[in-house]
Amino acid sequence: MPADAAPRTAPLLAALLGLALAGCGGGGKGTGGPATGCQDLDGDGFTTCGGDCCDVAGPGCPDPASVNPGAFDVPGNGVDDDCSGAADDAPATCDVGLASNSSSAADYAAAIDLCQTSTGPGVRWGVLSAGLVLADGTGAPDAAQASIRPAFGGTASLSGSSLVVLSTGHAAATGQANPSFIAFQPGLAVGTSSSAPADWLAANGGAMPAAPGCPAPSGTTVVDPVMLVLRVRVPTNARSFELPVKYLTSDYPEWACSPYDDRAVVLLDSSWTGSPANPGDKNLAVYRTPGGLGYPLDVNLATGNTGLFTACVNGNLGCTAGATPGTASTCTEVASLAGTGLDGSDPGNCDAGSLVGGGTGWLAVRGNVVGGEIITLRIGLWDTSDGVNDSVALLDGFRWSTQVAQPGLFIR
Repeated sequence: MPADAAPRTAPLLAALLGLALAGCGGGGKGTGGPATGCQDLDGDGFTTCGGDCCDVAGPGCPDPASVNPGAFDVPGNGVDDDCSGAADDAPATCDVGLASNSSSAADYAAAIDLCQTSTGPGVRWGVLSAGLVLADGTGAPDAAQASIRPAFGGTASLSGSSLVVLSTGHAAATGQANPSFIAFQPGLAVGTSSSAPADWLAANGGAMPAAPGCPAPSGTTVVDPVMLVLRVRVPTNARSFELPVKYLTSDYPEWACSPYDDRAVVLLDSSWTGSPANPGDKNLAVYRTPGGLGYPLDVNLATGNTGLFTACVNGNLGCTAGATPGTASTCTEVASLAGTGLDGSDPGNCDAGSLVGGGTGWLAVRGNVVGGEIITLRIGLWDTSDGVNDSVALLDGFRWSTQVAQPGLFIR
């Protein structure tokens, strides 16, 4: 046999193998019968040879275009949406045994129940990358500003075993370690600063927006910032997502409606152009009143009696220099503040019954996406105008939806 016989036959073998693969088929559940060839009759971009288990409508698959290996499995619909071989897969568990002081940003994605990962080009949805950075996307926050906990004081994890804590000081409640608890008042000046996100600033005329009737923060530099950045390939059948968030702050009640507050943002980069539209400045963490007034996710949710700031004591607000005085009347409970470090007595300058701080219940941040696209989520928290009086944002229970949502901040 000539020395070059193997190289000459290799292309022929490859061609024969290609013909064999091109003839693969197999109907599978919901195809309405055996498939012939590598077909994509539903036009979802996935062939029967590529793992699409439903190319033609049939029992267990009424909408073939939404069923493929790039989809997420919709709970309780009786359909094998992701072609895993089973309908209604058991929820993935990925937040068990995570270190409270983990330095891996991927662990923080897992702690909010984004369990699936994706690498490079492909069909599988999931987290492509994760990072912990300052508000402008550069540098790194202090290690103590983020933690993974089973609970934060009287607030337990919403889903699974863990939740994420972001803080302008130490991400710890009373008695917690790694990182350890530091009193919210006067707080801890971590010593880091950066510009606010440039695209968000530009969309707001180069300034940080304020709550209606309240003084604007001074300048565009933020203090003690921490931001979790997630790049995620969206499931092909997803049209929106929800991220539960809970906000607690020692700015309440003295510094409400002042230039000094700790601001939380959830910025979404998506190619969605449908209706309802995502916010023009990308920040989903804003509550809109029926009249269209926008209240950011900070202590100023209490100033307009929005109904979102509920873990607190009713009374006077803005009782310090530079603040606009007001009153709060939507507080309904303080039990969730127990053990947080915000539950101690602090008469301060407002009322004899004031506590160290207050906050919201679990709220829902919602945004719209395009199936199969790659989005970037920037979840940030920082102090404006000063570096004292700390706050936390709790995150947990991320989930996809096949329905378009009204983007923004809502009561769950």
